Amino acid sequence: MNRRQMKQKAKKQKRRKRVFWFLLFPILLIASSTIAYGTWLVKKAEVTMDKSYEAIEGRKKSDLRKEIVNPNDDNISILFLGIDTSEHRDYGETARTDALMLATLNQKEKSVKLLSIPRDTYVYIEEVGYKTKINHAHAYAGPEASIRAVEKLLDIPVDYYVRMDFNAFMDVVEALDGIEVDVPYAFTEQDSKDNQNAISLKAGLQTLNGEEALAFARTRKKDSDVERGKRQQEVMKAVLDKAVSLQSVVKYGKIIDAIGSNMKTNMAFDEMKALIDYGVSGKLNVETLVLEGEDSYIKDVYYYQVNDQSLEELKTKLKKHLHVSNKEDRHKDKLNQEEEKIIGIKDDSSAS
Repeated sequence: MNRRQMKQKAKKQKRRKRVFWFLLFPILLIASSTIAYGTWLVKKAEVTMDKSYEAIEGRKKSDLRKEIVNPNDDNISILFLGIDTSEHRDYGETARTDALMLATLNQKEKSVKLLSIPRDTYVYIEEVGYKTKINHAHAYAGPEASIRAVEKLLDIPVDYYVRMDFNAFMDVVEALDGIEVDVPYAFTEQDSKDNQNAISLKAGLQTLNGEEALAFARTRKKDSDVERGKRQQEVMKAVLDKAVSLQSVVKYGKIIDAIGSNMKTNMAFDEMKALIDYGVSGKLNVETLVLEGEDSYIKDVYYYQVNDQSLEELKTKLKKHLHVSNKEDRHKDKLNQEEEKIIGIKDDSSAS
């Protein structure tokens, strides 16, 4: 093997270390039912995921939770952060989020709701003390700032985060021999190396390779960020459908190898294993949700303004799915707890 071939091989291996984390979900689902091979996969995944674990300092639970959640028993939420960085865009820790997707998981129903949040959504960022685009939050203070912004917007707890290079999922799409999606219109788009007009797709149902799937998920030349979010949801579901097929089991080892050190999450592997139950239940259903709103300009800067009525309906739906109370209920609970504490002090005083 000459120097050029060695260089190309090293570059390819480096690129394959980036992966779309949500694939660990179907990996665990299948691994749980493949006996010996499954045991090997789970152990392999455990070693890899332990390297990716990164807790948020001082945060054991969401401020909107009374107690620490246990995925084996409780409904949970996971915020997926697709970071706008790659070999050609190395922004380091100051990278903005190119995609935000919130998943709520109902343990009893074995159901998942996926909400795509447009990156230009106008929200309050606690770390800087003013409203701006939600994708700026990560650049200000990492995953915790993004979590706080989403919690402030939706008034629901965000229990876990998963941060990854969104571009990376094309390697997994390749490992799965492509995914089938319905392309709504013909378009041309740049590839992962930012080469302009390198990808051309026709309208209609078709199987996309990694580069094509990435272009499909990222383009917004003929529609909007909201439609872009819907396509990202469609890609995620297509990958999930393909990954849980029995024909894909033999490819899971390579997919796990691809995870490497380019993913960070505060979800421990033992907590991840609780997701297995969602697959073996045989009744997993995934619903995609939309954050409705409209385009607006503030001081000549574009923002996505969320529709207040639609937002309240969405909040109610997500709270019901997670079985969490609203702000008023939590405020009453806090007052009741304080009142009980006062009464307890008075009782102790009178008893003495």
